[in-house]
Amino acid sequence: MTRREPPAIRFRKPEVKDGSEVWNLVRDSGGLDLNSAYSYLMLCDLFRDTCSVAESEGRIVGFTSAFRKPEDGETLFVWQIAVDRSMRGRGVGRALIREVLERASNSEVTFLEATIGPNNIPSRRLFLGIAESLGADCSISQKYASDQFPGPEQHDDELLYRIGPLAIDRSAADRPQRMEEINK
Repeated sequence: MTRREPPAIRFRKPEVKDGSEVWNLVRDSGGLDLNSAYSYLMLCDLFRDTCSVAESEGRIVGFTSAFRKPEDGETLFVWQIAVDRSMRGRGVGRALIREVLERASNSEVTFLEATIGPNNIPSRRLFLGIAESLGADCSISQKYASDQFPGPEQHDDELLYRIGPLAIDRSAADRPQRMEEINK
C-alpha cells in the first residue's frame, strides 16, 4: 500500500476574490462568530497586509484576520483564525500567524494580541504555543465581560492574550511559503 503525502499548503496574502470562500470557511469551521460576507471581502481587500490565507489543492483551507491597532502600530491584533476540519492538527493556524508576522510590511510589530474565551482550549493552546516558539512572554488579562455583549445569546468572557516582545526573522519575508518551509 502506497502512503500518500499530505497535500502541500501555500500561504499568501488574501485577495478580494477570496472573500466569499473565506466566509464559507468561517461558517463551516464551527465555533467562530460569523461576520457579514462584506466584512470578509473588506478584510481580504483592505487588510490584506495583516491577513493570510492557506491554500491547498486549489481551495482555501485556512484564514487569519488581523490588524495593526490604530493607537499602537507595534501590536498586531488577531481577530479570527479559521482552519478547515481536514487540516486541523497540522500547524496551519500557527503558520498563518507566522506568515503575517514575518512580512517586511509588519516589521514594526513587536507584540501579538488576541481575545480568547476561557473555554476555547484549542485557541489557548495555539497562542501559548506561539509564545513558546517565539521565546516570548504571554500575559493574560480580562478584556470583555460576558455581560458587555448584546442580544439574547450568551457569550463567554474574552480574555486578552498579549505575546511579546517578539523577535521575528523577516529575512524570507513577503514570499509565498509552503507548509514544509514554515515547520523548519
